[in-house]
Amino acid sequence: MSRPPTLTLPRCAEAYRLSTRRGEFAVHEARPDGAPVGVALLVPGFTGSKEDFIGLLAPLAAAGFRVVAVDGRGQHETGGPRAESAYVQAELAQDVRAQARALDASHGVHLLGHSFGGLVSRAAVLEDPSLFGSLTVLSSGPAAIDAAQQVRVQMLIDALGSMAMEEVWQAMQLLDPPEAPEAQTPAEIGAFLRRRWLNTVPEQLIATGRQMIEEPDRVDELAGVPLPKHIVSGAVDYAWPVPLIDKMAVRLSARRTVIDGAEHSPNAERPERTAAALADFWRLLPEG
Repeated sequence: MSRPPTLTLPRCAEAYRLSTRRGEFAVHEARPDGAPVGVALLVPGFTGSKEDFIGLLAPLAAAGFRVVAVDGRGQHETGGPRAESAYVQAELAQDVRAQARALDASHGVHLLGHSFGGLVSRAAVLEDPSLFGSLTVLSSGPAAIDAAQQVRVQMLIDALGSMAMEEVWQAMQLLDPPEAPEAQTPAEIGAFLRRRWLNTVPEQLIATGRQMIEEPDRVDELAGVPLPKHIVSGAVDYAWPVPLIDKMAVRLSARRTVIDGAEHSPNAERPERTAAALADFWRLLPEG
């Protein structure tokens, strides 16, 4: 679960609801002072939300980019149906494509997907790469999550099938040791994490959790898409081991960046370094 370093939007950003052919989505958007040199769409991961990217907004806007971070359907402030079928990967990928169209980037949107969002973003690109100027996969891998994490996610799926969201939240807190990052979380951030959890549609978590356990390897398919690709991760990752991410980057002939001092959420843990790596990559590409 990503923990944003702050909940305060920078002065260059605003919160609103993005209208698309697939409905409205809660977003945070940051704009540079002048005309943007590119447009980026940031897709959060499992249990995540647009707030996971707050630390990236100001530095990316300062670098000249228009940046839109989104709550996907069933996440936090977007909401969604109480039916697992609404959250199959094909539906979520259609949402991403609709969001990209709504941003109306002349040379395609620079798409970034974090963790599970990387799998959804990959599916969106495979269906229609013409909408995108590039794909960045952040802390995500070639297929299903690591075996140990599969066990944890399956436990969560089982709990969500029989317990209320508040009960599951309390159970998760009891499982965290005193030295865990959760125990060091500021009160404001802790309250937000609980609120976000309770706002998330449980069927979304169940359906997307299953996808992380069952996701096939689609790297060869993606390698065949003539789109610039960037693979970014922390130096350590519990969901997809870093050596596996390294191999994926080679298979994709992609640019590879490792953010020192970060683990599964470089966007929240080392936002300045992560933003610099993203901007360096996007600057090499045509204007969006």
